Amino acid sequence: MTDISMKSGTSRRSFLQTAGLSTVGGAAVLTGTNTAAQAQSGEPIVIGGPIQMTGGGAADGIEFKRGLEMAAEEINAAGGILGRPVEIVVADTESGGDDKITSAGQRLIDRDNASALITGYNFGSQIALQNVAADASVVYMHADTARAHTALVGSDPEKYWQSFMYCPSEVYYGFAYLNYIKTLEDSGQFIPVNKKIAIVTGPIQYSINIANSIQEEAAKYGYEISLYETVEAPTNDWGPTLAKLREDEPGFIVVTHFFPGDQAQFMKQFLTNPTNSLVYLQYGASLAAFRDIAGDASKDVLYATNIGVLSGDIGADFTARYLAKYGDKASPNGGAQTYEALHMFAQAAALAGGVGEAYDDGQNKKVADRLRNLIYRGPTGAIRFDKQTQQAFSYPVQTNDPSLGMSHIFSQIAKKEENGKIISPVPYSVAEFRKPHWIKA
Repeated sequence: MTDISMKSGTSRRSFLQTAGLSTVGGAAVLTGTNTAAQAQSGEPIVIGGPIQMTGGGAADGIEFKRGLEMAAEEINAAGGILGRPVEIVVADTESGGDDKITSAGQRLIDRDNASALITGYNFGSQIALQNVAADASVVYMHADTARAHTALVGSDPEKYWQSFMYCPSEVYYGFAYLNYIKTLEDSGQFIPVNKKIAIVTGPIQYSINIANSIQEEAAKYGYEISLYETVEAPTNDWGPTLAKLREDEPGFIVVTHFFPGDQAQFMKQFLTNPTNSLVYLQYGASLAAFRDIAGDASKDVLYATNIGVLSGDIGADFTARYLAKYGDKASPNGGAQTYEALHMFAQAAALAGGVGEAYDDGQNKKVADRLRNLIYRGPTGAIRFDKQTQQAFSYPVQTNDPSLGMSHIFSQIAKKEENGKIISPVPYSVAEFRKPHWIKA
């Protein structure tokens, strides 16, 4: 691949006269008549999406695919990456374990000639695709929200130079949740019936890690854990769990089992005889699928995500375009993830002088180096990587500067027809916290 660094006989002025810099969706893509673009035009750049298109994670998987396709259309409309069009190829990981995930990633590289892998999250150990990418020397970007990633990459950055998690890990959910409910209390916005937190988690390691982080830190914030319950997936009958909650009423209920359909059934059954508890549902409630199933039972539910579309011009513009393209029932929070990951990759690849092929250490390491040093502002906020773990920084948990970290946002649903409104953190909050209608105490 041709490098776009200045050659000895080329002046800065002549280079700038023949190179164009387009901005699409917040990503810079080098286009125009420059020699690098001419040299690289023709063959498409295949971006592989190992995505769960069927099974329990399919609701998100559909949005991840849409996000990639929307970004690719925009990049190609601006001239591609140094003149080469982007082509998206998706392989279904079937919401399965490492065997399914590894197979999908390997097929994309060896059969479809993918030069990079970009996805949202997958199940399994959350380190399967890092090893596929390391073996093939291709850049891999994901939003697994997994400390397994930070532990793996941090333990051997020389081997895993190509793997980037473009959101913070799940452990920050615990700190952020406890800090948020403490702030609600201290500010007088919510007075709980007691200091008890009931935790309901599921079988996925992501859910367990969040539940454990809340359990481990609760006492430091002045709370006690009154229940720690693990349920299977899927869970349609919440009767046994609800019986325990009603027997020992907690001030707070935290459901870290994040499947939207299961969460919807929880709320519908909970509201037949609710406790005076503030209900928090992990991530799944941010999806349109949750509101579709829960209906009116979704009202006043509190949820959070450390990667979600923010308020403001960039987020509003993306949301409007995304819903216009995919319909009102689409979930911008999901699509935005892969959308901005591909735009960020395109920007890094253009700056690096092009995308390398699989098993091409040299050029792909240049792309990875550009990613490692970029600060990218997309619909979900600022993506800036910790250079040791290649995980995005979190705001306000890790940094007090919202321009240098991805916002950990809390939202509350006002009505079933709309996404929840952001209630924290500043400066992205657009609504005030409301005491849920089922709390009578």
